[in-house]
Amino acid sequence: MDELLVERILRAVECVPDGSVLTYGDVGELAGCGPRHVGRVMALHGSGVAWWRVTDASGRLPDHLMDEARARWRAEGVPLAADGRGCAIRRCRADLTQVGAVHTARTADLPPA
Repeated sequence: MDELLVERILRAVECVPDGSVLTYGDVGELAGCGPRHVGRVMALHGSGVAWWRVTDASGRLPDHLMDEARARWRAEGVPLAADGRGCAIRRCRADLTQVGAVHTARTADLPPA
């Protein structure tokens, strides 16, 4: 896997504010890749970043992560979905333009994508 892409993805995740989430597709848009790449990077390298702030488009994560994610979302004030199987993404999705500006600044030291 391209180390530069991994770094761009992880830095994008670090830019998501507490109490907010982005989708795999949102992070991919920032990093210059598709959502599947983001999911793969998160699975392999995401344990050191706020992985619970990156979900699928419906606000869900893999089942094996949900108990810990729910606890972290509650601690950050992220609203849960009515069925409790994810977050209420429409109410807590971070502003991609704002996160993108922070990401641009935090990746200025990296070669262009």
